[in-house]
Amino acid sequence: MNLNLPEHIILLFIDGIGVGHRDGRINPCAHPGLLYFDHFIEDTYPKIITDNCFVTSLDANLGIKGLPQSATGQTALLTGINASRELGRHLNGFPNQKLRDIIARHSILKKITEMGHKAAFLNSFRPPFFDYDPNEIVRYLSVTSVTNLYAGLPFFNLDDLLEKKSVYQDLTNRSLIDKGFNVPLYTPEEAGTIVGSRIPHYAFSLFEYFQTDRAGHSMDLNRALSELFKLERFLSAVLTTIDEQKTLIVVTSDHGNIEDISRKGHTRHKVMCLFFGAVRSVFGEKLESITDISPLVLRLLRDGTENS
Repeated sequence: MNLNLPEHIILLFIDGIGVGHRDGRINPCAHPGLLYFDHFIEDTYPKIITDNCFVTSLDANLGIKGLPQSATGQTALLTGINASRELGRHLNGFPNQKLRDIIARHSILKKITEMGHKAAFLNSFRPPFFDYDPNEIVRYLSVTSVTNLYAGLPFFNLDDLLEKKSVYQDLTNRSLIDKGFNVPLYTPEEAGTIVGSRIPHYAFSLFEYFQTDRAGHSMDLNRALSELFKLERFLSAVLTTIDEQKTLIVVTSDHGNIEDISRKGHTRHKVMCLFFGAVRSVFGEKLESITDISPLVLRLLRDGTENS
C-alpha cells in the first residue's frame, strides 16, 4: 500500500479568501501575527512550507469575465465542473436549476458515497431548517447544502452539535446563543477539536466557513483580522487533533474577497489552497483551478481503495 495516500480527507471550505498583495493597509493576510494565511501574489507557487504543509494558488475566474461569485465558484469547487463556463457567466447566491443539475450528477459527496465510502457535511443546522422538506426549499439552499441533499446524506442538527458530532458555521455558537438557543459557547479551539475528532469517522468530510466573505464585504480591516485569527485558532486545533500520517486537510475557497478590503465586492485574485497532514500525496499534482480539487480528492480515495 502507498503509505503516502491519506485514509481520511477533509475539505475546509473558506468562503472568499484569495491571494492578494503583501500590503497590510488593505490585506489582513499581511498581518505579521498570522501563521497559515500569509500568502501573497508576490510569492512563488507551489511552495512547501514544512513536511506537513504545502501551499498553492488556484484560478477562480474559470475563463469568464467579471467577478467570480459563490454559486458558480462553489459548484465548480465541489463538482470539478466549470460551472461558470456552463452558464456563460458567474452567478452569485444560490445555485439555479442548471447548477443544481450539475451538482446532482457530479457532486463530490455523491460520488464518494457511490464509491462506498462514508462522507459527511459537518456543519450544524438550526431550526427552522428542519421544519421544511429540503427538496421543497431547494431554490433557497446554498451549494454546500444542495450538495449534501443530493448525496442523500443527513443534515446535522443542534442535538448533534450538543453531542459534539458537528459544529455551527460561526465556530463559537455565539450567533445561536444570541438567537436564544441553549447551546454552549465554544472557543475556536474547542470547535476545531470537535471537527478534528470527527474526521476519522469518514473517508471524506466537508466543513464550510463563510464569515470571511462577510468580513471582506464589510471593508472593515479589524473585523477581517478577527475572522482570520479565529479561523487560525480553529485550524490549529484541528491540526493538533488529527493523525497527520493518515489525514489530508485541504483548505481552499471559491473566490477572493477578504484579501482586499479596499473594495466591497469580490476579486479576480487566485484563491489560497493549503494542504496539511499527508501532503506527500499531492506533491507533483498539477493544480491550476478550483475545478481540480474534487477530481484530486476522488483520485486519492480511489487509489487508496485499490491499494488497500
